[in-house]
Amino acid sequence: MTIRLLIVDDDPLVRAGLTLMLGGADDLEIVGEGADGDEVPGLVARHAPDIVLMDIRMPRVDGLTATERLRARPGAPEVVVLTTFHADEQVLRALRAGAAGFVLKDTAPAEIVAAVRRVAAGDPVLSPAVTRRLMTHVAGRPEQPRSAVAADRLTRLADREREVAVAVGHGRSNAEIAAELYMSVPTVKAHVSRVLAKLDLNNRVQIALLVHDAGLLDDAGDGAGDDAAAGGRPNG
Repeated sequence: MTIRLLIVDDDPLVRAGLTLMLGGADDLEIVGEGADGDEVPGLVARHAPDIVLMDIRMPRVDGLTATERLRARPGAPEVVVLTTFHADEQVLRALRAGAAGFVLKDTAPAEIVAAVRRVAAGDPVLSPAVTRRLMTHVAGRPEQPRSAVAADRLTRLADREREVAVAVGHGRSNAEIAAELYMSVPTVKAHVSRVLAKLDLNNRVQIALLVHDAGLLDDAGDGAGDDAAAGGRPNG
């Protein structure tokens, strides 16, 4: 399957570099380029990309606004935000808007190609470790109003779905969650799909952010799942 890419960046040198870098992969096709966020709706309608690589800072409509508008539309392509990681709050806003993740502009070419393939396969660009570090670095403790809203949204979940959501928040992979909660990997995938549907979320990164906002990660670090499993019985 060929992955169709749209590149949106106001710097022509960046666009040229990405086109050269990504166009060399047999399974990737650059179907269009844009120089500003206001061009995104028309370009998406014209080229039907699978993934949009979106710069953050652009002169008329920034990439964050363009991402929010695009991801609010049904059947929208996935968005991967291009960033220098200096604007942390902007990265967090992009993830909340439904971006599948982000890549640094100075990332090695092979890693960018791998990231695009992962997003096309339905996985966020962020590795579990990076997801956890990003939330810790950017978000800090959730604001009280946001925390209350997030906690209320999580009441839609059944107990087992909630446990899976918290494990996603701790950056666990499906295999790790399966071992931790004594499930099969297909069962974990089914729970994740139900969590996404019930909470009207786009991807695992948004699950992790919502769980963080609800304050469910405050009392445990990355080893929380291991500590819980050490109790000698399944969680829940």
